[in-house]
Amino acid sequence: MEGVGNKVIVLAGMIGAGKSSYTELIANKLGTKAFYESIKDNRILEMFYDDPKRWAFALQIYFLNTRFRSIKAAL
Repeated sequence: MEGVGNKVIVLAGMIGAGKSSYTELIANKLGTKAFYESIKDNRILEMFYDDPKRWAFALQIYFLNTRFRSIKAAL
């Protein structure tokens, strides 16, 4: 199986907590590639900012799905 034995570090946190900065720092230190969640193609994020109560759950599901795909790609 491809990717067996690879290690993945997953960083999670609130919006604006510094995840991207810390991810870049870790990737540079370990000499590895960083995988980021795309916000360019995330229509739900914009809707979340307009109506957080309504779109919070959908946004979390979106992030869960994209994180799963990123982890698979990293392996």
